[in-house]
Amino acid sequence: MTVREEAFGEVAGRPARAFRLDGGAGVTARLTDYGARLTELHVPGRTGETADIVLGFDDAAAYAASPSYFGATVGRYGNRIRRGRFTLAGRDHTVDCNEGPNHLHGGRAGWDSRIWESEAGSDGRSIVFRTQSADGEMGFPGACAISSTYRLEGTRLTIVMEVVPDATTIVNMVHHSYFNLAGHASGDVLAQEMRIAGDFYVPVDGELLATGEILAVAGTPYDFRERHPIGRDLAALPPVGADVFQGGGGWDHNWCLRGIPDAEGLRDAAEIHDPASGRTLRLRTTEPGLQMYTGGYLHDGIVGKGGRRYRQYAGFTLETQHFPDAPRFAHFPSPTVPAGRTYRQVMVFDLTAG
Repeated sequence: MTVREEAFGEVAGRPARAFRLDGGAGVTARLTDYGARLTELHVPGRTGETADIVLGFDDAAAYAASPSYFGATVGRYGNRIRRGRFTLAGRDHTVDCNEGPNHLHGGRAGWDSRIWESEAGSDGRSIVFRTQSADGEMGFPGACAISSTYRLEGTRLTIVMEVVPDATTIVNMVHHSYFNLAGHASGDVLAQEMRIAGDFYVPVDGELLATGEILAVAGTPYDFRERHPIGRDLAALPPVGADVFQGGGGWDHNWCLRGIPDAEGLRDAAEIHDPASGRTLRLRTTEPGLQMYTGGYLHDGIVGKGGRRYRQYAGFTLETQHFPDAPRFAHFPSPTVPAGRTYRQVMVFDLTAG
């Protein structure tokens, strides 16, 4: 078995490639070297009917033109840093500010916006994407060697992201797929049922910036400790991101994951179930936090795969991570990576139907 490779359009005159993985149990994935991203994930439902459960576009140019980060490997620092400023080892740094006055997802030339090198696994079930980041790129200190590996075995998709810097720096890579377990163009996800393994969450202000607080979810619309329809408490949710996105809403917050990691270093993060199709996604991670975003800023002006229009709440993200703006809050898990050390994040998605 080999990884099938095919053309995926061009970005800035450079050809992009797509790669298909087959896990051997009815689940298949398509990835591209543009942004080391997941573009398709086909999963059977309870009746055997297969649906593509990630939002996306038909070619690399459409991804390059979109601000949505669909399916991308994001870095050097995923999520937001207030005013793009932080202090590291006694030295002040200012990084690229690409969301108003604040930093988001690595800046205007983040790792999602480049063509990575690729190396397909000989078993047809894995692919490794690699790239480099120069010292000072987007304002971050230290040059980095970076990899993002996808492996599909049976109905399990594993993503491993690694960074080795040559100087002490901060790193917070995230995987940014939007999921809709009923199918990428099936409407909104509000009736799908979600559980998040977190007793506490990180509040944000009108700019979607962490306030530094860590609050209990009990008795609030942030309580997903028991699986329930995503939209159940939507009407009770305070306005979110009003200073950034007009007409937005829904959740876009970090949950603090509970539990001690298992022998593989993984902890329970989330479980989502679609009652209509029977598809269930379970996520485990090495990371302390989970940013769950319900696509409140999506709109029907976004034309996705096959010419299908996406709407508000068309998909949710599950971005396992260090906490947002962590360099500025000493009580948050530290994103600092010393020179020569390996940053390593693992995400394991188990996909079932029943």
